[in-house]
Amino acid sequence: MNTVDQLIHGFDGLLRTVARVKPQAQNRSPAEGALDEPLTTDERKLSGNLMRVNHTGEICAQGLYNGQAVFASNQATYQALIKSAAEELDHLSWCRDRLNDLGTNPSILDPLWYVASFSLGAGTALISDNVSLGFVHATEENVGHHLREHLDRLPTKDHASRRILEKMLDEEIQHGQTALEQGGKKLPRAIRRIMWESAKLMTKTAERF
Repeated sequence: MNTVDQLIHGFDGLLRTVARVKPQAQNRSPAEGALDEPLTTDERKLSGNLMRVNHTGEICAQGLYNGQAVFASNQATYQALIKSAAEELDHLSWCRDRLNDLGTNPSILDPLWYVASFSLGAGTALISDNVSLGFVHATEENVGHHLREHLDRLPTKDHASRRILEKMLDEEIQHGQTALEQGGKKLPRAIRRIMWESAKLMTKTAERF
C-alpha cells in the first residue's frame, strides 16, 4: 500500500467516527452467553459510563494505529500496526454493542479524540518506527491500568461488560508485548507519566460526556 492509500485509509477512519458507523467485528463478542442479571438504574448508569470510556479508548486506538501506519517507514511495521488496528476494531464493535444494550450513547467528543490520537500517532511515526512502537507499548500499559480499574468498578451483576473488558485486557497486553518484540523503544518515565495524565483526562471527560 502506498502513502496515498495509507492516508485514505487513515482518514476513512475519521469519517466513520464522525458518522458513528459501527465496525463489523471479525470475532464474536465475549458478552455472548453471559449470565443476564437485571441491573438497577444506578448500576446500568455506572456500567454505561464505564463502557463509554472504553469505547472512546478504542476510538483513540484506531486513530493512533492509523496515524502510525500512515507514516511507518518499514513495511513490516506497517503490517503489524494494521493487524493490531483490525483486532482493536473488534473491541470497538463489542463496546458499541454493549453501549446499545445499556441504552448509553457514545461520547460526543469521539471525533476530537480520533483526530488527536491520529496526529499523535503520525508524529511518533515520523520520528522513527522504534519510537512509534515504543509509544504503542506505553499506550497499552496505560490501557491495561484503566481496564483493571474498570473491572474493579463494574457492578458485580454486569457479567457481559466484564467478559468484554477481560478479553480486551488480554489482547491489549499482547499488543504491547508485540510492539516491544518488533523493536519498540521503551519510552522515558517522564514521557510515560505525561501519557498517563493525558489518558486520565480522556477517561474523566468521556465518562461524563
